[in-house]
Amino acid sequence: MPFKPHEIAYLNSADLGRLATAQRDGTLQNSPVGFTYNDDLGTIDVYGYNLSKSQKFRNVASNPTVALVVDDIFSHDPWRVRCLEIRGTAQQAETSGGEAVIRIAPKRIISFGIDDTDTDPHALVPDSRDVPTTAD
Repeated sequence: MPFKPHEIAYLNSADLGRLATAQRDGTLQNSPVGFTYNDDLGTIDVYGYNLSKSQKFRNVASNPTVALVVDDIFSHDPWRVRCLEIRGTAQQAETSGGEAVIRIAPKRIISFGIDDTDTDPHALVPDSRDVPTTAD
């Protein structure tokens, strides 16, 4: 399982993320998206209205490299940000109900401030790690 339990809980509590994809000409696109953690596959499934007709869906077909960021401001005083960045490979897929999704298989996970609310915010250290593939 690529995600730690506190990261899964954070993903399941979030309503919105931002998905970065690249168009054929290299132009980057960053879009707010809905998503779910797919526990069976250990992936992130991005969904949305008419997703199969969207530019981000087309982008994934030509360049599967993506990044999804889920973050929030846990407190303003002191200023405390929580963040989960998932870099990976995406594919066009369908749910068991036939809905189009962008399915992200994580390759690198960067987690910050999600599981530690006691350490001074400026002393927090990101948990950055590569996700082993089956060939590793």
